Amino acid sequence: MFAYIGCRTTKHRNARGKGISVYDITPEGWHLLGITPILENPSYLAFDKNKYFLYTVHGDYEEVSAFKVEVDGSLTFLNTVSSEGKNPVYIEISPDNRFLYVATLQGGTVTTIPRLADGSLGKATSVAHIKGLSDDTVSLAHQCVLDKTGQWLLVPTQGRHIGHERIYVFKVNAETGELTEQSHIDARTYAEPRHLTISKDNRHVYVVNEKGNSVTYYDFDDAKGILTALQIIPSLPETYTGQGQASAVLLSPSEEFLYETNRIHESVAIYRVNKETGFLTNLGFTSVLGKTPRFFTFMPDGKQLLIANEDSDTLQLFDVDEEHGHLTFTGITVATASPTCVVFK
Repeated sequence: MFAYIGCRTTKHRNARGKGISVYDITPEGWHLLGITPILENPSYLAFDKNKYFLYTVHGDYEEVSAFKVEVDGSLTFLNTVSSEGKNPVYIEISPDNRFLYVATLQGGTVTTIPRLADGSLGKATSVAHIKGLSDDTVSLAHQCVLDKTGQWLLVPTQGRHIGHERIYVFKVNAETGELTEQSHIDARTYAEPRHLTISKDNRHVYVVNEKGNSVTYYDFDDAKGILTALQIIPSLPETYTGQGQASAVLLSPSEEFLYETNRIHESVAIYRVNKETGFLTNLGFTSVLGKTPRFFTFMPDGKQLLIANEDSDTLQLFDVDEEHGHLTFTGITVATASPTCVVFK
């Protein structure tokens, strides 16, 4: 199995990364095969549906790049195109593998980019602009996630005093990839919705609020494309008085547990999910054993959780208690510079 690690590379980000790192994972450990240095800040990665091609945004800039994945795990550069917005932060692949949807933070856009027959990228065919509080501001889209039907694209926007703090739902034209706003729902003022995850039955949406240090649970009506807020639960300990920046959120493979990462507090919050109602109960917190857990993901077998600690240059691997949701450090640490994303093939 190969692991591909995105990172930050610029002095502006106080980063130490050099490019996309490729590791071969064997029973003996993680073995670095090489680093592909391509432009700056390959900070979020996504495979096409067949995992023949890898795509990356270039955070803080405007570009998206395409690579062919070779049999030996190495990457062959194909091309780079504009995301039509500043600071692309997330890539979603359409169900039919024809389009990339790219959220741009400072651009305040979600851009549709076609995949070509050779895996390279064409020029953007559609740009959905998410306006801010005035005509010359935007609402800072931080992610774009397709629902399970592929009909709707959910986009959390952070606002940050110049735009709207909302979750937008866009209707997807499956033929053209064009996006049309269907609905939106406001978050708490200054909550800054950042990332979300959707249950397999498409009913439950969980949104992590970066500055609100909370998780909001929404019911999703996938017939109408409408969200309804049902619960807001803190992402930090009740008696903690320090700062925090909530980062990412994941449902466990069984969907019995929800996990959420906290920067500054440097922790993972663990919640039990009521499978009938979707409501959350906090079970506690686990240290990430590092600094700035910007990203985390389950290993492909679903039995371990991998946490990327950007500012301590480490990946930390935890065993997951599938019955109780608890995390136990495996003792495995992978040293890698300024990691911000990990995907597997």
